[in-house]
Amino acid sequence: MGYTILIADDDLELVRMLKTFFELRKYKVITAQDGAETVKMAERDPDIILLDINMPRVDGLEVCRRIRDKVSCPILFLTARVEEQDRVNGLMSGGDDYILKPFSLKELEARIIAHLKREERRQGKSEYRFQGELYVDYTAKKVQIGGKELELTRLEYGIVEFLSMNPGLVFDKERIYEKVCGYDGEGDSRVITELVRRIRKKMKEYTETEYIETVWGMGYRWVK
Repeated sequence: MGYTILIADDDLELVRMLKTFFELRKYKVITAQDGAETVKMAERDPDIILLDINMPRVDGLEVCRRIRDKVSCPILFLTARVEEQDRVNGLMSGGDDYILKPFSLKELEARIIAHLKREERRQGKSEYRFQGELYVDYTAKKVQIGGKELELTRLEYGIVEFLSMNPGLVFDKERIYEKVCGYDGEGDSRVITELVRRIRKKMKEYTETEYIETVWGMGYRWVK
């Protein structure tokens, strides 16, 4: 396949197992055992990162915050934490998926493939959209209002991209969550609510126009 995976976990036995598994499937694997090393290894421009939350020196959430603006690849958290707020914190720090330990290698590989394919589709886009003072560049993954670029996180941009490419259609929070975050099954509405709130706040710095409309009891839609 030719993809490079960065596996960051202080569980050396797990790292060895994952490294062997993915190398047999023709991935290039690089590894890190603590947060500081992970930040350094992320400079090698991997195609996807598997990131443990509970790591020494710098935990996974802080690592994600530090590298999110420097790497565009998907970041998948590997963790034993099961509380809903932990999942929210992981996604809000810039993660793209949240995989609970113990997990099956088959499911992990399926999620990795799904994220890599989604990333390829995004990079292959050559479209853009003008709507009044708003400009969305789907190739560069940038949003501008009145010539001013919005500082959006990866997930915030994902929501803008998904909704703006389907103007006028109403999507519930679970559907948006699945499309943007890459989860199967029931979505996490708390994450989408918070992300939309942040997007609106950033847009309001440059315009009074409401681009994302709340349809009460149903979800959100992009205003035509």
